[in-house]
Amino acid sequence: CSGIPLRAHLPSNSCLYFCSSPSLEEQCDGCPATHPGQDRWASVQEEHHSRAGPAARGGGELLHRYIIGKKGETKKRIETETRTSISIPKPGLEGEIVITGQQRGGVISARTRIDVLLDSFRKKQPFTHFLSFALNQPVVQEKFLQFKEEVLEKCSQDHGVSSSLFQNPAKLHLTLGTLVLLNEQEIQRACDLLQQCKEDFVDQITGGKPLSVEVAGVEYMNDDPAMMDVLYAKVHMKDGSDKLQVIADQLVEKFVASGLMLREWDRVKLHATVMNTLFRKDPSGAEERSSTVSGKSSFKERESFNGRNILKLFENFSFGEVQLDAVLLSQRYSSDASGYYGTAGRLLLH
Repeated sequence: CSGIPLRAHLPSNSCLYFCSSPSLEEQCDGCPATHPGQDRWASVQEEHHSRAGPAARGGGELLHRYIIGKKGETKKRIETETRTSISIPKPGLEGEIVITGQQRGGVISARTRIDVLLDSFRKKQPFTHFLSFALNQPVVQEKFLQFKEEVLEKCSQDHGVSSSLFQNPAKLHLTLGTLVLLNEQEIQRACDLLQQCKEDFVDQITGGKPLSVEVAGVEYMNDDPAMMDVLYAKVHMKDGSDKLQVIADQLVEKFVASGLMLREWDRVKLHATVMNTLFRKDPSGAEERSSTVSGKSSFKERESFNGRNILKLFENFSFGEVQLDAVLLSQRYSSDASGYYGTAGRLLLH
């Protein structure tokens, strides 16, 4: 009999265990509950509450309900079809989700089914964290405020243009990718993966030095500049190399492979949001990017703006030069002492 943690840890600080022993009296190496060897696998559990935000704490209960299904139908169907028994802690209680069965194949099948449910659940959740480079250095903030002042001075008569569209200067950033981290264990996995990336390829690319970049020019991503929802500042390496792009692409590749991130583009689009129609409802700038779910509902509520004159007048506007010295695991809807997003982890480039 073997105890196998689920590759994607489940919320409530729990792992998923599997037992296919035909007899509970048989010696087993790792199954929980009444089985011998319980302590070996239980010892990998760690209680973490202090750093978990509302999304992380709430994710566990939602996921458990998702696995159970309406009136327990999902759980019952998996148990019937795989001939297993699935034990799920009651809402609000800590503990393991345990699958037991007479046949190992049935246990593995149940595990696969729950894996699929977990992936489906994750895709439906708004993102909780994102990988970012901070672009809120004083020189950039100053130039951004100049950009905002000039846009409002010269383009305020254009449809939809108002001060509510602009990013919070303290939260200016370059987004590499978004993540749905359902609990403290997944946050720690993301932090560990960042450090692994540093060892695997980041240090080799940077040579242990910060990246010198220039933030200059503006662009948009939809087809009609008269109906914009988001305006971006472009970011590129001062030396003309592709180091920033390579690091961004390889980081996303690693995180997608880990299951913690969903792929959005073939390559990371290097850009910093400076204007966004979502900011009309969220002036804090926390809604830097919409998720698959929230994005659909938000899109319907958006009032686009005419950005033709902005593109023409500020095509080559310089927001300044920046030394990028860390990739941050930033937490959505949070702020630190500087006004930037709260940081759950970081990868230092130097």
